[in-house]
Amino acid sequence: MPRFARLLPALLIAALALVLGGRHFATRAEAVPLAGSPAQAPVAARVLPGIDTLQMRGFKELKGKRVGLLTHPAGVNSRGQSTVEVLRRAPGVKLVALFGPEHGIYGDAKANVGITDQKDPRTGLPVYSLYGKTRRPTPQMLAGVDTMVIDLQDLGVRSYTYISAMRYVIEECFKTGREVIVLDRPNPLGGLKVDGPPMDKEFMSYVGAYQVPYVYGLTIGELALMAKATPGWLEVSEKERKRGRLVVIPMTGWRRDMLWTDTGLTWRATSPAIPDLSAAMGYPMTGLGCQLGGFVHGYGSSFPFRMLQYSGQKPEIIRAALIAEGIPGLDFDVLPFHQNGKAYRGVYVIVTDWNLLRPTELSLHLMRLSAKWARLQGKPNPFAAASADQALLFNKHMGSKEFWDALVKDGERLDIGYFVRKWEAQAKAFQQQSRRFWLYR
Repeated sequence: MPRFARLLPALLIAALALVLGGRHFATRAEAVPLAGSPAQAPVAARVLPGIDTLQMRGFKELKGKRVGLLTHPAGVNSRGQSTVEVLRRAPGVKLVALFGPEHGIYGDAKANVGITDQKDPRTGLPVYSLYGKTRRPTPQMLAGVDTMVIDLQDLGVRSYTYISAMRYVIEECFKTGREVIVLDRPNPLGGLKVDGPPMDKEFMSYVGAYQVPYVYGLTIGELALMAKATPGWLEVSEKERKRGRLVVIPMTGWRRDMLWTDTGLTWRATSPAIPDLSAAMGYPMTGLGCQLGGFVHGYGSSFPFRMLQYSGQKPEIIRAALIAEGIPGLDFDVLPFHQNGKAYRGVYVIVTDWNLLRPTELSLHLMRLSAKWARLQGKPNPFAAASADQALLFNKHMGSKEFWDALVKDGERLDIGYFVRKWEAQAKAFQQQSRRFWLYR
């Protein structure tokens, strides 16, 4: 039986959804147990994040230094203690400033919402926003900082902007001769899954700051090492890149074949729309397919990035169409859910076999169905009819001009197999290229 074979039949899934107030788990690959769930039992962490390793080393890398910290609420040690508090109390370490990415240092700001600088009421430290007037730390922000520490839990997905915040911090610190220390954390999707379109250089942006596959199969620390070592990945001079000091504090006990549920760590919301591991796994599966075309993925509901709807189509029709697509590693079920206090029904995406799954493939089928159903409703191809701004935003996430041209030409007859095979070969090449930066086996 496959390692991640389906564990719960549809009726049990629905029952769990009601018991847990909209949060549930469908396979071993998903959130079992979920952070904050009443069913959660204490589990001893088998993996210690980089902040734990730093503490076990006696904070020697930070002794006598003035430290800036880029983090958010998911930046905690294996016991759930905030990295802010751990460093503030560390002997010989002077924490002088905090920096917040998108969603802010408190993790409560919505996506694409600018955040202002403020003072942290808990510590009295200045909190500089890297998602407001600037997305880069300015010389004034860095004036009292010797070393920048980065402790961010990312998703292993290119468009999730914490890795972009990391890149910009590294660039500005290298330009000003400051050291950067990245506290490594698990890739919740594991370290062996690489999938989806690479990023065309012309579409690079804050939601695509690296020329990597959409699901890149590295930890945030490994990605930082690769960025520093690869000419052209950082917007710094060659001299600054080679001279720049980057230190990655590794995890203890993590292996590449581990998913989050293997770590024993408790999931903490990385942003308002990623409250649990179910959403984290759904992000690469539905995010691209709901960017444009008509499908929505439950953003803001009790099942973010997992609950599919399409205007004018009953859930049963959507489910039947997706099952007919025969997407490896996935199944679908019609379930009730709540959004803004109202009850709805939609199609929940179930992972049946993580080993078979190509996370981004579902999105390609959603796009093709969008074009087909638009025609049946007497509407034009939604990709050909998109405005220039909509097209640019889509391509900043998707990253492939060849794919966009195919969608615009005839989205209903999109050759999904061609792109899946091409990207799979490119993913294997990228994975081979990235192996020399692996910190874990």
